[in-house]
Amino acid sequence: MIYYEIGSTELELTAEDLKKGLFAALDKIGKKNKVLAIPPDYTRLPSRAGELTEFTWEYYGNKLTDVLPALGTHTPMTDHQITHMFGKMPASLIREHDWRNDVVTVGTVSGEFVKEVSEGAVDFPWPAQVNKLLIEGNFDLILSLGQVVPHEVVGMANYNKNIFVGTGGVEGINKSHFVGAAYGMERMMGHADTPVRRIFNYASDNFTNHLPIVYVQTVVGLDKKDGKIKTRGLYVGDNFDVFTKAAKLALEVNFDLLDKPLKKVVVYLDPTEFKSTWLGNKSVYRTRMAIDDNGELIVIAPALKEFGEDKEIDRLIRKYGYHGTPATLKFCEENEELRNNLSAAAHLIHGSSEGRFSITYCPGKEKENLTQAEIESVGFKYGDIDLISSKYNPEKLKDGYNTMPDGEEIFYISNPALGLWAYKERFNH
Repeated sequence: MIYYEIGSTELELTAEDLKKGLFAALDKIGKKNKVLAIPPDYTRLPSRAGELTEFTWEYYGNKLTDVLPALGTHTPMTDHQITHMFGKMPASLIREHDWRNDVVTVGTVSGEFVKEVSEGAVDFPWPAQVNKLLIEGNFDLILSLGQVVPHEVVGMANYNKNIFVGTGGVEGINKSHFVGAAYGMERMMGHADTPVRRIFNYASDNFTNHLPIVYVQTVVGLDKKDGKIKTRGLYVGDNFDVFTKAAKLALEVNFDLLDKPLKKVVVYLDPTEFKSTWLGNKSVYRTRMAIDDNGELIVIAPALKEFGEDKEIDRLIRKYGYHGTPATLKFCEENEELRNNLSAAAHLIHGSSEGRFSITYCPGKEKENLTQAEIESVGFKYGDIDLISSKYNPEKLKDGYNTMPDGEEIFYISNPALGLWAYKERFNH
């Protein structure tokens, strides 16, 4: 059932609009006595899910007993991040998800089904894993909050990905990431119906259909006219329709289909949001279908301090590097540690240009930042952030095409997490 929906490419929803829409939906859902909220973590700050979680607390008061940020493999939120994202909501409500220890397996999708939907790319069974709080907490409402936006693993982020990855476990996260990588990220990004989504939907229909989950989904994007982040839609419901409606709008809001491939792309990674290549490689994922053969991607990353947010994944990235699909699959065959951490393997595939274009990372120069040697050791080029920023100044560039003083044309992106870019010949509808 869809409890509330509003959205268009021209809408600009304010905080009051979001509050009014959420409260209207919660009124329809009816009285509840014990509520769990599952918002994204700080890496999804522009989603407006923080405000919506705070509004949920305002609506339910002490009936909202737990807030479980959907960390997945990410670093737990700091006190500052919690206050910044969730406002006046008590920090004592926050529960920390541990993807290695806090999960239960609620069912297994057969290898035959996985093989069928992935068109033979993989044939292993997939365990549907969730944080045990969802099962043991005896909630009469579980609100899953977040943003629908193009995504490299599942095609379009959110809906039940928030549950099975955001609160998922090692095997479930690893294998779902690898399904997407093996099937082909460029075949999935921007699509609502993908092999990984079909696997998640099977799990929702068969293993978690007894849980009282309602999805609160936003559509947020950059306004092409003034470059500001604007909220274009809010969709609240408990079935797949609520996701497909949000995904349809997100494709209009967050997807730029270009007439020609791009020779040079410059991406800026906001230091409050991007501190690892695990997240920062969205600059690679989201632009790869737009960049020309022998093109160049330059990533200005002032806060870059690590490769993986999880210590083991960080170690594996440092050891194996971003060297493309054939090399990564060979590493998997030869090394059990990588076979046992398939989300890391998938990430290594996602973060490579497959030798088609160059990737230059420009980290900051503080003591905690990644060094030139570290950047180059994983297969990226290194750029001096001072030199690059003086030539391509993020404060002066506008999103989209820019012509530099010397006549060079570049394409600038101020936040790769908010979009997907492709030129027409590379995007398969």
